[in-house]
Amino acid sequence: MAKIKSPKNYHIFLVEIFAGVLILAGFIFLKLTSSSIKNFSEAPKDLEKILPTPALYPRNLGKTPIPPLTARSYIVLDADSGTSLLEREAKLATAPASTTKIMTALVSLENYRLDQILEVPEVKGIEGQKIKLLTGEKISAENLLYALLVASANDAAITLARDFPGGGEGFIWAMNQKAKELNLENTHFTNPVGYDDPNHYSTAADLARLALTAMKNEKFAQIVGTERINITDREGKITHEMTNVNTLLGELPGVKGIKTGWTQEAGECLVTFLEQNNHRIIISLLGSKDRFKETKLITEWVLANFQWEKVVP
Repeated sequence: MAKIKSPKNYHIFLVEIFAGVLILAGFIFLKLTSSSIKNFSEAPKDLEKILPTPALYPRNLGKTPIPPLTARSYIVLDADSGTSLLEREAKLATAPASTTKIMTALVSLENYRLDQILEVPEVKGIEGQKIKLLTGEKISAENLLYALLVASANDAAITLARDFPGGGEGFIWAMNQKAKELNLENTHFTNPVGYDDPNHYSTAADLARLALTAMKNEKFAQIVGTERINITDREGKITHEMTNVNTLLGELPGVKGIKTGWTQEAGECLVTFLEQNNHRIIISLLGSKDRFKETKLITEWVLANFQWEKVVP
């Protein structure tokens, strides 16, 4: 017959079992922890991909006064932190002229294949800047985008709009839908060119936001940074030579684009994407008397007065 443990011996037996379980659990814990520490030290690059890099925030050192500017409205935006460095009437709705074509390009990039062939509609009566596309000319969407953004060609804008599903009206609808999607609160389009119209308006702030979105598209960024290019029709028989109307490209260091504009009502307009000293800045200038000079003045002022610092919580 098996010998039954006394209550005292049974108690000791339970304590021994419990102690053994604790020792085993501790061993497993140490094993897992050491493995985790090893993996952590071996994979810092993976963690860098997961953890966001804190943005550097601009601080105005106040070294020099703001330069005198004729622009009706403007905003200077630090692209990485989203901080406004300088602004005047940035939310004033006004005629945007050909800066409109930033949206024309964005809608086209989202709806056409680059190799898609479009047919040039009737070009007679198209006013303003043109590359002299021929009625019936067949040309790729990519080449039309170069014409639109490098030469600011109104005939390219009209072609991109009229070949759209739903025609020109459908294209304008898509432009305004995109404006709503991007929360461009004081922007409305009635044409893809930038012709003056009481119902066609935007603001310096909205155009800066639009530009920041557009520059995330690699093809857009490539095109607006192009100084000179020749494009052809589908057969390569018709050639159009173009030089970028944005004279700051290649002249002001760090300028990557984006778009000029001018009409009698709008005055001189310019949206600029600038990258210097590892800082990205957007300058949106409307209603200026000298857009290129004033963009240079703003750039010099920003670089002389601002210092970017880490914000420690």
